[in-house]
Amino acid sequence: MPFPFLGEEQQLNETTRASADGSFVRLPDGVTHYELVGPPSGSPVVLIHGFSVPYFIFDPTFDFLTASGFRVLRYDLFGRGWSDRPQLPYKIDLFVRQLRDLLDALNFTSPVALVGLSMGGPISARFTVLHPERVSRNVLIDPSGTHPVRLGGLRLLTLPLVGELLLGLFGREGFVKMVASDFFDPAWVDHFQAQYLPQIRFKGFRRAILSTIRGDALGDFSDTYHSLGALGKSTLLIWGRQDKTVLFTQSADLMKLLPYARFHPIEGVGHIPHYERPTEVNRILLEFLS
Repeated sequence: MPFPFLGEEQQLNETTRASADGSFVRLPDGVTHYELVGPPSGSPVVLIHGFSVPYFIFDPTFDFLTASGFRVLRYDLFGRGWSDRPQLPYKIDLFVRQLRDLLDALNFTSPVALVGLSMGGPISARFTVLHPERVSRNVLIDPSGTHPVRLGGLRLLTLPLVGELLLGLFGREGFVKMVASDFFDPAWVDHFQAQYLPQIRFKGFRRAILSTIRGDALGDFSDTYHSLGALGKSTLLIWGRQDKTVLFTQSADLMKLLPYARFHPIEGVGHIPHYERPTEVNRILLEFLS
């Protein structure tokens, strides 16, 4: 029987999804929420978000790339946003399989450029290593996986039942504080809250977050990045210098694994530089993807 997390009072179904933007497709592991915009002839780009914030984290990037003529796909990882919360272990392989199945379902036949943010970094890297013929190039934005993500006090969540009890007490304010730490400028937090909080009310969100913490999705993916580097694919690395979630100092270790990557540090921003400095980051993306 699933743990009864307080505040998760709604089921994801056709009725509750009626107010959502974008589209839905049923994949082997569950329904996935996505948005695909841009001319069919445009160069395809896929945006992969991170640990807990769903696809709206790419709003400025999505709008810019679409306006620039790219064919852009963004989607919610399982357990997040409007996508299903399947009763499965939330390991990196689940998210890699979701990406593969989504590209198949939407009939992507030509290689795509992958843009992975935070936990989306190891997802895109693992997908590229497994399916190199399906990827043209990679963009990594403040990617996790060079070292295990620092859990700090969240390490207690890995303990059976203790994690469920603690996360059950980790209410709306707790998740907002977690998101707030991603920003360098706290003025962004209120804007994010209205978009972030709705997913918390759907059953299975905390279970998915807990399973992700307990699984390998926040672990060390140095071997995967090393394999990615060996492929020699064109790679762009963008990192906020004031990142407190995945420390900027890890960029030096990742560059050793990806010796051919182009590296752009972004000053005065935290974990999501493409959101806090969209003009600067979009210029870099356009130059690389073009």
